[in-house]
Amino acid sequence: MKKLFTLLVIVLVAGSATAQGQLVNSYFEKLAGDDTYTKVSVSSKMFSLFTELEAGSAAEEEFLKAVSKLKGLKIIVADSIGNAAEMYNKAITDISKAGYEELMSVLDAEENMRFSIKEKSGKIEELLMLVGGKKHFILLSLYGEIDLKNISKIGQAMKVEGLDKLSKISE
Repeated sequence: MKKLFTLLVIVLVAGSATAQGQLVNSYFEKLAGDDTYTKVSVSSKMFSLFTELEAGSAAEEEFLKAVSKLKGLKIIVADSIGNAAEMYNKAITDISKAGYEELMSVLDAEENMRFSIKEKSGKIEELLMLVGGKKHFILLSLYGEIDLKNISKIGQAMKVEGLDKLSKISE
């Protein structure tokens, strides 16, 4: 019985560790061969390399502190697709089903944007950003231990398409 319980605990812990980014991973798999979408994946190793840099200013030090707890970043971007609204609406449904909590949304005539989070024990484990316009679509997953105060700093410093929209969280 102890062996069965130990095995169950190991499976649950391993499952929760791989759950981060799982929604975006499913989109990565589904769109793997589709060149219409740009897919970016930044590993935890890349974030750990950032932390080895020396900070030259207080702003750089804050950035390095913020990224030190990140485990990964995944982005899917399409600039000119005919089914952008359909993709956006499907992603909203998938996000809701996966148990993410909406943080904020911005809706206007040009594009819709939604930020959602997944928390565990009061800490944000994953931040999802979803953007859909008439012809473009962005799905971004930032996962690890996330401090919302530093999100816009990360977005500005990394200069990756889609991350620039993270500054809207602090507005």
